[in-house]
Amino acid sequence: MTADDATARLRAAGCVFAEDEAALIADAAGGYPARHEALLERRIAGEPLEIVIGWARFAGLRIPTAPGVFVPRRRTELVARLAIACAPDDATVVDLCCGTGAVAAAIAHARTDARIVAADVDPAAVALAASTLAPLGCVATVSDLDEALGHLAGAVDVIASCPPYVPTAQIPLMPREARDHEPALALDGGPDGAAVQRAVLDAAARLLRPGGVAIVETSEDLATLTLAAAADAALSARLERDAELGAVAVVARL
Repeated sequence: MTADDATARLRAAGCVFAEDEAALIADAAGGYPARHEALLERRIAGEPLEIVIGWARFAGLRIPTAPGVFVPRRRTELVARLAIACAPDDATVVDLCCGTGAVAAAIAHARTDARIVAADVDPAAVALAASTLAPLGCVATVSDLDEALGHLAGAVDVIASCPPYVPTAQIPLMPREARDHEPALALDGGPDGAAVQRAVLDAAARLLRPGGVAIVETSEDLATLTLAAAADAALSARLERDAELGAVAVVARL
């Protein structure tokens, strides 16, 4: 199959960046025609490109992906960048709701002095994150928020988190790549979208040392609710935005 043929098939399936995707799929196939066709068919069927090729680009890194685990979004690079900037020397950092561990990996590459723990309620996500983070000297653990992190209570310098924040009723309206191929647990933010954000900020109040910072991804629509959740957790909060990434985060200090 030629590159033009693959591009045409992807474009017909609605892939906006069909030429770029065709090149990435060809590279992932490694020159094996049968594998190329299988990967192409998966993408045409609506599977996320990052799952098809086995990695996602995040903060200049290739983060391994796997079926059934939330794909890191570029907008979450804002959370990683803010965490890197906020972390003091020899910081203890927790990537809460870590998914693939992309945020933890980005921080680890930039801050080799930091002690980083990644945590997620989903064992499949933690297994993937653990394999990515182990070479970087980071730990990944299964934890329902801070349930398994009691040993870090009052000792964490920075919490970085991209919790699910899609209102439940809006999940059926999401692109099929997300709604059909990513776990609902990683998307569903409850009736108003902010339920898990509230839980993360409550956990932050228990984990952070005095002066510690929690950085939580949100959206323009939910920003007011996220700020209110920080205030309810007795945290002093502000918004940070990155227009290029279309990203919004709350920076909340204990």
